[in-house]
Amino acid sequence: MDSSQLLPQSHGSVQELAKELKLDVPQQYIQEHREPTVVRNHSSPFPSIPVIDMNDFNNIRESDKDPLINLRSVCQEWGIFQLVNHGVDKLLIKKMKEEVVNFFNMPVEEKVRYKLLAGDYQGYGQTILHKQDQKIDWADRFYMITNPVHRRKSNLLPEFPPVLRDTMEKYLLELQKLAMYLFGLTGQAVEIDKQEMIDAFDDGMQSVRMTYYPPCPQPDRVIGLTPHSDAAGITILLQVNEVEGLEVKKDGVWIPVSFLPDAFVVNIGDILEIMSNGIYNSIEHRATVNATKERISLAMFFNPKLEADVGPAKTMTTNTGDPPLYKTLIMEQYLKDFFSRKLDGKTFLERMKIRYGEAGTET
Repeated sequence: MDSSQLLPQSHGSVQELAKELKLDVPQQYIQEHREPTVVRNHSSPFPSIPVIDMNDFNNIRESDKDPLINLRSVCQEWGIFQLVNHGVDKLLIKKMKEEVVNFFNMPVEEKVRYKLLAGDYQGYGQTILHKQDQKIDWADRFYMITNPVHRRKSNLLPEFPPVLRDTMEKYLLELQKLAMYLFGLTGQAVEIDKQEMIDAFDDGMQSVRMTYYPPCPQPDRVIGLTPHSDAAGITILLQVNEVEGLEVKKDGVWIPVSFLPDAFVVNIGDILEIMSNGIYNSIEHRATVNATKERISLAMFFNPKLEADVGPAKTMTTNTGDPPLYKTLIMEQYLKDFFSRKLDGKTFLERMKIRYGEAGTET
């Protein structure tokens, strides 16, 4: 696939297209069968996603299992939560937000220095097309691998404007520490040995996505980010500006997320669902857009090492005696299979599931 297939011929970005639109959105962005968002009413308000307070885990006693029980329940029932008192410096977060806004405010001629190249999925651009009739998300995004360092593209982060590059490097380090702490807690909550989590995730594959959702004159007819679950262990999302749009699918209904000040939104990805042997929920989510306001977000994805096994955690299945519900793959093969999109109409988690016959043997 060449780069002309990745973006509309006449526009380098949806951001630029949106500046020229008066009413009608081009057909390639129109989603005719978009599922509606639940409507709030006073008699039956929709639920809010749970909140996890990191202070609950400070100096936790061996006998006090309540915070871990609550975390397990949240990850099982919801697969997503807002994280407060997370310890990441507020001034660094503020600076990171400013620099992401500055990136998208650069002239398009500067941003295309980082554009998606033919056959690649890292860089700046729109939805990567896998088939001719695929709809395009109403968003511009910049995606890149940040760890391991030797896998970084030399034309991306190293070539960022100095302030953005330095701020991003500091932010990556802080969130790496936070992610490892969360992996330890989520593993402990389902009795996965701490060393098994460290062996899988320490210095693992990490990536970042900055996303810009322009205003749209027909917001109910487009989608900012197509419904999906994340091919990750966990995702840590920072809401860059005050415009919301993230929605999660709970009990068959799309529920909007209202962000708390200074909170991160953390969601469970496919890999942690697999490692927990199906206890945790890799939640389906999407992004909608606003009629008059832009929305900007910054997501970080944390995965195992590329050479690590991805499968039900051995210490957990040994402890419980439960049979593994998912296959085991090397992380690098897992990513190749996921991004190939050759799933025969199934989700990747469905393809990874092991089927057992009546005699308990794998089919």
